[in-house]
Amino acid sequence: MQFKEIIGQENIKQQLIQTVVENRVSHAQLFLAPAGNGALLLAIAYAQYINCQNRTATDSCGECASCRKYEKYIHPDLHFSYPFFASKDVKTAVDVLDEWRSLLLEEPYFDLDIWRSKLSADNKQANINIAECHDIIKKLSYKAFEADTKVLIMWLPEFLDKEGNALLKIIEEPPANTLFILVAQNQEQILATILSRTQIVKIPKLADEVVENYLINKAQLSAQQAIEYSFLADGNLIEANALLNDVTNNNAGLFAEWLRLGFGNRVPAMIAFTDTAAGWGRENQKNFLKYGINFLRECSLLLSGAYELVKLPPQTLEVAQKLSEKVLDLAMVEALINELEQAHYHIERNANPKILFLDVSLQLVKIIKFKTLPQGTQYIYN
Repeated sequence: MQFKEIIGQENIKQQLIQTVVENRVSHAQLFLAPAGNGALLLAIAYAQYINCQNRTATDSCGECASCRKYEKYIHPDLHFSYPFFASKDVKTAVDVLDEWRSLLLEEPYFDLDIWRSKLSADNKQANINIAECHDIIKKLSYKAFEADTKVLIMWLPEFLDKEGNALLKIIEEPPANTLFILVAQNQEQILATILSRTQIVKIPKLADEVVENYLINKAQLSAQQAIEYSFLADGNLIEANALLNDVTNNNAGLFAEWLRLGFGNRVPAMIAFTDTAAGWGRENQKNFLKYGINFLRECSLLLSGAYELVKLPPQTLEVAQKLSEKVLDLAMVEALINELEQAHYHIERNANPKILFLDVSLQLVKIIKFKTLPQGTQYIYN
């Protein structure tokens, strides 16, 4: 993986390259990043750059023996650790290494749900167990086979339980020429003992313009469609790729119409909408609800007077302004977001979509038309 293959993150790429040029590579680093912004790929490209035999000022060469092996994730001095589902046949991460390499080659931007789909998870919980910790210590105790630097990239160290303390000594005092890179999403879930032994590199989410260009170039979306999908993806390329599976879905128009039906108390029309929504499929239903949550959060910014923070494209912004002026207030928005978040939670857990959307539609009527808010919500009049 070369830096040039990773979408966006130009400042971080330059920062990582500079640490190599100036010989300031910390032996234990934590890449802290939201999902879908390429942090794992940056870690791999960084390791490849460090071990490249003919690196340039901007990237690894991609042609030397080391780079060719890194490109296929088969370099003997590149080790991976990641959450997996232990069973009698799967004791450590190495037992599913073929699946890991295959996923990286086929779909480099992925999350735990996508990784889970590649494995036999059943009802097990993913974790990085004590057997995996011992295997890491064993692998890193060997001398390097080819490279100057052995590299261990751990994806989602949040899944290390207290057994992760077995790694403290080797992280703090690693063998010579050993590099640890931990790629995490939630700092609070990482063992404090491990966190204190790493240098944190914060990687921001992708800019909207970067995601828009990606959508236009990859799927030939129109500029307007790319803006809409970028807004929904919110800097997450995993979400952007999921949205490309249904580029014809007009979430903006559908959600605005749903709100109008609720305001007009048009129950028969809302029942018909429920029947339509039930046939969309789970991913499209989740995308619709997620769009609604993001749209309402933008409306809350309008209602609060924070116009400069609003990211809606012009056509959708006009709809949001009309709704904010004539229908919504902050208490309504808060109540609606709560309903949509609960609906999203239940859709993920295979709730009956027809019953769920009907219930949410009726709650929408209560909140917008009759101004009946959940108990304890303080009403704010415009």
